[in-house]
Amino acid sequence: MSGNLSENFDRSEFACHDNCGFDTVDVELIQVLEDLRHHFNSPVHVDDGCRCPAHNASVGGEPHSQHMLGRAADIRVEGVEPNQVQEYMMETYPNEYGVGRYDTFTHVDTRTSGPARWDLRSSK
Repeated sequence: MSGNLSENFDRSEFACHDNCGFDTVDVELIQVLEDLRHHFNSPVHVDDGCRCPAHNASVGGEPHSQHMLGRAADIRVEGVEPNQVQEYMMETYPNEYGVGRYDTFTHVDTRTSGPARWDLRSSK
């Protein structure tokens, strides 16, 4: 591995998908993801972490996305539904962070501007 960030996370998991080299991750984000890992006693998979502006635009990210600051990750907790992850985050960190629920993953960020919550599941 290219360098461990914590007990369960490696820098390579957060690297920008366009191979630009951006892989600087906020320490607080790693702590929150470790908390999720230990709470659910299950691996946390990072689907999308750091994004350079070009990659952010290519995936339709928000213009001021926390991903571009290394403060966000789109994650899946193995064997745990996104709604359970969202509920835990909102109960444990009611006045902090960004938490977005999607069909197959949860967005978690360590924004400093106060809490943000959203639910973007598709209607079925």
